[in-house]
Amino acid sequence: MTADEVLQIFRETGALLEGHFILRSGLHSRQYFQCALALQHMPVVERLGRALAEQVRGLGAATVIAPAMGGLVIGQEVARQLGARFLFAEKEQGRLVLRRGFKIAPGEKVLVVEDVVTRGGRVHETMDIVRGAGGEVVGVAMIVDRSGGAADFGGPQFSLLRLHVETYPPDQLPPDLAAVPAVKPGSA
Repeated sequence: MTADEVLQIFRETGALLEGHFILRSGLHSRQYFQCALALQHMPVVERLGRALAEQVRGLGAATVIAPAMGGLVIGQEVARQLGARFLFAEKEQGRLVLRRGFKIAPGEKVLVVEDVVTRGGRVHETMDIVRGAGGEVVGVAMIVDRSGGAADFGGPQFSLLRLHVETYPPDQLPPDLAAVPAVKPGSA
């Protein structure tokens, strides 16, 4: 699957938004990838999941873990495509943790899957959970890398779409962006 095909999916499903957005990181952006709008269509989920699974198949992951909420749908599909176990980390008192009886065995090979990465904070939190349990992070896979490759996870990382999307601290907005009301869509 090419980057242009991924962009086309986001455009066709209305998942690529243009305007003034506040991201989960607190940064502001002119573009927002609302993956949930694309991932509500199961044929899209299967297609994107298959494309990511093909990229990471050689890593030998026994388990896929995703941070909730954004990574849940694509993480589960990548796990299904790989024939791997699927876990998710969720918020508890403001930080990601494993709940619901999920366990990671020492030495277990784990792939982290996320929908969109800007700076990678939630991916790093998820990696810390895996390592804290004694698991081995074999790689990170995402649908969209908004950092243009700048987000570094210290190992193999894969994306279907890599873009450098400009982001701005709230006190350094360009005048034209500052003139547009900011919104915080979805789980931003």
